[in-house]
Amino acid sequence: MWLTKGLHLGVVTALALSFMVLSPAVRADDENLWPSIKKELYGSDRSISEEDGTVKLDAPYRAEDAAIVPLTITMPATIAPDVKSLTLVIDKNPAPVVASFKFGEGAGLGERKISTRVRVDMYSNVRAIIETQDGKLHMTTKFVKAAGGCSAPALKDMDAALANIGKMKLRSFKPDDTTKLAREAQVMVRHPNYSGMQMNQLTGLYIPAKYLDHMVVRKGDKLIFEMEGGISLSENPNIRFTYAASADGPLSVTARDTDGKVFTTQTEAKGS
Repeated sequence: MWLTKGLHLGVVTALALSFMVLSPAVRADDENLWPSIKKELYGSDRSISEEDGTVKLDAPYRAEDAAIVPLTITMPATIAPDVKSLTLVIDKNPAPVVASFKFGEGAGLGERKISTRVRVDMYSNVRAIIETQDGKLHMTTKFVKAAGGCSAPALKDMDAALANIGKMKLRSFKPDDTTKLAREAQVMVRHPNYSGMQMNQLTGLYIPAKYLDHMVVRKGDKLIFEMEGGISLSENPNIRFTYAASADGPLSVTARDTDGKVFTTQTEAKGS
């Protein structure tokens, strides 16, 4: 695995456990967790260039729903071909690493975008960190006011949620400019993405964590991205992404959850 699994469920999660019993307002003003998270992710010796224009993060300052906070990350065409990976972090979530994306040739040469929805458990900095092929790190940060996203009640009809688990929709979007180097597509996966912090309203017991932890998206035989996810991705994960307009073959997605169940779909991109 190119990203240590423990970052999702082990050491980094432990960093936030002491904050879970406090109110969101108190926890938001408490100590800065980022130095410890950074050390676990990248070690203590690597420097990160901040707010240098190489990566942009769009996030609401005050979220309407803490369980489905929209994020869009943009990497301009001037640097996108050199971007090796992208990591999303929410400092004060119980598991701060939301997801990490490793890009392949199918991601293309033009402007690169990833959009998704996340859970925010308390007022927190949200970070997008990219690593380029030369090993340099770049980061942008937004502060988001939201609380309770990781423990927000799960879907009321759990039986229906589990019956539909793994159903996927995959679609590509017709480009508004055929000269562009990148096109856009979207994958939506039916999955409750249980965080382990949600309570079953009927039994009063906590629902065990069960979430998508791996996804591979390709165009033909070319990798667009490989993602490792955690509990901070919202239920029914939804990812919109760019890919190389020149790539041949069908779009395909393979996803896996923490129970080891594998889900697949593919479609021929319109206009390809």
